[in-house]
Amino acid sequence: MSLIGSDRIRAVVGLGVSGLSCAKFLASKGLDFYVVDSRESPPGLDEIKSIVPVDRIFTGSLDKLLTLPVTELFVSPGVALAEPVLQVLKQQGALMRGDVDLFCEHIDAPLIAITGSNAKSTVTTMVADILLALGKNVQVGGNLGRPALDLLGKQPDYYVLELSSFQLETTQVLNAEIACILNVSEDHMDRYDSLYDYQRVKQKVYRNCKSAVCNKQDILTAPLLPVGTPVAVFTAGFADLKEFGLLEDDGFWLCHGVKRLYHSSQIKLKGKHNYANFLASFAMLHLLGVDLEDKVIADYLLEFSGLPHRCEFVSERNGVTYINDSKGTNVGATLAALEGLGSRQKNIHLLLGGQGKGADFAPLLSGLTKFVKSARLFGEDADIIASTLADYGGLTRYVDLDEAMLACVKEAEPGDIVLFSPACASFDQFASYVARGEYFTSLVEAL
Repeated sequence: MSLIGSDRIRAVVGLGVSGLSCAKFLASKGLDFYVVDSRESPPGLDEIKSIVPVDRIFTGSLDKLLTLPVTELFVSPGVALAEPVLQVLKQQGALMRGDVDLFCEHIDAPLIAITGSNAKSTVTTMVADILLALGKNVQVGGNLGRPALDLLGKQPDYYVLELSSFQLETTQVLNAEIACILNVSEDHMDRYDSLYDYQRVKQKVYRNCKSAVCNKQDILTAPLLPVGTPVAVFTAGFADLKEFGLLEDDGFWLCHGVKRLYHSSQIKLKGKHNYANFLASFAMLHLLGVDLEDKVIADYLLEFSGLPHRCEFVSERNGVTYINDSKGTNVGATLAALEGLGSRQKNIHLLLGGQGKGADFAPLLSGLTKFVKSARLFGEDADIIASTLADYGGLTRYVDLDEAMLACVKEAEPGDIVLFSPACASFDQFASYVARGEYFTSLVEAL
């Protein structure tokens, strides 16, 4: 799919960060293209006008694409390929690509590609941070931070990309040095027909990879690869020979087979789910030949406190710990937080709700039953959550997060955790999960 000597007629569909990055890259190659966005004033419009002739920019509807002789579309992640206009063009033979697909065409260093329903930002950061600390030149981005195309030309030792399912939809073959799926659970069910459809997209990360990392406890992450392709396995359970796993012994040991690497007392970031994230990172670093007992890694484990809005410690007030997990935008993320932070004493007061994205909330029942003292519901889909989890007796609905939070504060006792892990998108009441997490933090700080 080389761009050189191509007579294809291109269009960038959807602006924003990815679309703007794609347009800049195409322009840097001296290529002509159209820009089409369904919004009247999309983000990046003013900047695109300095790059693309005004008569090639169309906003307000995607229907304009049907009148243009386009044969290759670079579709931004926020635009679903199921859009009727795109389906018509696809049936007419137009290529559907994305910025990551274009990136892979010009890559000049090994790629570590990481996806999953949950924890992909954390694990991407862990892998990149450790490689940087070991003195490697690393370019990190994708769904996390800078767009993939903006990373090219830096002469790195490695690219480390976090990839969403939306990005993988328009990516044909990654050819990653290491490809990893951390986990697969229901997410974006308003965009996908089924969990299988969603998983099938995630599996594209493994196409033509040189080695892979998967989660032993999640069969949906298992790669189908040619015989002989190296595969490293991690698990939050006991590790068999050559696997990365946990051994419970006055805390937890992070192990590689029978070899004990680090004890949980040597790790600042607590929670079984976070130990699993480190194990996934270790599996990838091991495939790169990194010495996992290097002092650089030991120092990093003592220093890394996690990413904002991902099981982030906010404060302890009157013996009660407040945790911001606003990035917990699906059921799998909230379950992981419960299992990682909960205890048999049912010490968690859970704040839950928002836009459910068509998800099935039934799997939360087991986590609530084991770990949750009370669950406070708020937001657009509170009634759906309540009816789905009716067998759990500790649910109460509130108008908004403020009221739900106040109820938690009144009931929480020393030793308890107030966990803000909504299992939903934020857009019913907040601009983003970041704005939602910041608001929760402000409520805690005001106590």
